[in-house]
Amino acid sequence: MVNRQTYKIVRFFYRSDRRYTIARGLTIREAQAHCSDPETSSSTARNKYARRRTRDRGPWFDAYEKEK
Repeated sequence: MVNRQTYKIVRFFYRSDRRYTIARGLTIREAQAHCSDPETSSSTARNKYARRRTRDRGPWFDAYEKEK
């Protein structure tokens, strides 16, 4: 039996200690691909939802972590 490590995407906000898990059960490649997308950080995102999120909550970014 192979124990496959999975990862989750967590959204961090600079002005808050809160963090939100936005995806679970990803492979390392899927997690890295998500975090490589320019739309996963307030400093590079350009879509209207990301701009609104930044305006309402301040700077943010997505990162990945190993799931336990």
